[in-house]
Amino acid sequence: MAAAEWSLDSCGLLLLGEMHGVRENPLVIRALMQMFRLTGLALEWPADLTPVIGAFLAGEPLADHPSLWGGDGRITAGHLAVLSERGKAGPLEVTLFDGIIGADWSWSQRDEAMARRLLAGSPSGTRTLAVAGNAHTPTSPTDLGVPLGACVARQRPGVREIRISYGGGHFWNFGSRRFTGGASAQGPVRLYEDTGELVLDLPVATEALVPQRPPTGWRRAGRGVSGDDRENMARGGPG
Repeated sequence: MAAAEWSLDSCGLLLLGEMHGVRENPLVIRALMQMFRLTGLALEWPADLTPVIGAFLAGEPLADHPSLWGGDGRITAGHLAVLSERGKAGPLEVTLFDGIIGADWSWSQRDEAMARRLLAGSPSGTRTLAVAGNAHTPTSPTDLGVPLGACVARQRPGVREIRISYGGGHFWNFGSRRFTGGASAQGPVRLYEDTGELVLDLPVATEALVPQRPPTGWRRAGRGVSGDDRENMARGGPG
């Protein structure tokens, strides 16, 4: 908790790496926002949803928009419920930092663009939880390239990442999928530091309710994913 608090105090940001499509993810977001008294939330959602979410937080019914129906698990019914609850609890600044990319862009270029949007929407004087797929949140380069977290760290030294470690269970990513870890419902949900990394253990994940408009002939298919394999998660979840 002290390390996460230092990240927020020193640069105004705390990164949270998730596997999309897990029902418990928005509950983790809610708990961290309450724990650290945060009024800023940044999400790896399409930036063109900004006016829709703004109106929703102002009390209007959620308007339809094509970007709500991606089906990859980033947007869930639980996220919308938590946004509504947090908005009613007090001031809430929401930044959506995914956006249109060039056809010839690399993975790293997309992450650099997301980092620019995140930083532009999260001034250093605020305290913001920034949530993205766990391939994007490391604060140093990975096998995939230069992730969003590393781009942010160059501008905001001291930023830290919390990685959710899923012990087992299921998630939704264009279909019902499962983690290959051994689930244990008896294990604790805990935040701790391990060899310099901040980790939040979630013993069992359950599949989220995800808005989707599947193509004709869609069939649910399960695929195992290691709970700690960031590259596999990047292919199966964060996108």
